[in-house]
Amino acid sequence: MNVFDIIGPTMIGPSSSHTAGAVALGRVANKVMNQASPAKVRIELSGSFAHTYKGHGTDRALMAGIMGYKSYSAEIRDALDIAQQRGIEYEFVPTDIPGAHPNTARIYIKGKNGEECTVQGASIGGGNIRVDYINGMRVDFTGEHNTILVLHRDKPGLIAAVTNLMKEKYKEVNIGNFRLSRPVKGGEAMMTIEIDGMPPQGMIDDMRGIENVINVLLIRSV
Repeated sequence: MNVFDIIGPTMIGPSSSHTAGAVALGRVANKVMNQASPAKVRIELSGSFAHTYKGHGTDRALMAGIMGYKSYSAEIRDALDIAQQRGIEYEFVPTDIPGAHPNTARIYIKGKNGEECTVQGASIGGGNIRVDYINGMRVDFTGEHNTILVLHRDKPGLIAAVTNLMKEKYKEVNIGNFRLSRPVKGGEAMMTIEIDGMPPQGMIDDMRGIENVINVLLIRSV
C-alpha cells in the first residue's frame, strides 16, 4: 500500500473504507452481473459495516456501486432514492460472518433478466477492497487489475489448456496473480487470473471455447 492508497481516492462521503471501498464492492457485483439491471438486492453487513452503515452512508455507497456509479459520482447521496425509482427492491441485513474482515459485505443480486449472483468482499482501507467469494466460490482479487474468472469442471489438463492458450496465442498478456478454487474434487472449480492491461480481443471467447470451461467472466478494474 503506498501513500496514495492511504490518502484514498476522490470520493463522496465521510470515510474511504465505508464509502469508496463500499462503492468498489458494489461495482464488482455490477460487473459480475455484466451490468444487467438488478430487480432485487439483499446486502448482508458484517462487523463495523453492520453498526455504522446508515451513519457513514455505506448503504448508499454499496447501492450506488451496484447500479454502476463510481466513488466520485454525486448520485451516491441519492442512491437509495434512485434505486426505488428504478424499481429495485433492496434490504440491508446486519449479520455476523464468522472470520470475515471487519468491513465485509455479502451482496446477493437477482437481475431483471433472471440471473443471480453473490459477491462477498471487504473494504480494507483507503478505498481498497478484497473480493473473497463469488457465487460461493473462493476467489482472491482486489479489483485494481483486470481479472478473468474461469468457471470450469475440475478435469486434468484444464488449467494447462487455459494457460497454454495464453502462452501460445496471446503472448503479450502478463499474468500478475493466479488462484484456483476447488471446493470439491471433480466438481466445479474457479480460476482467478489477474492480468496487466486489457485482454486482447478474442481471448475471452477463445477461453470459453475450451472443453470443460463453463463460463469466463472479465471484471475490468474498478
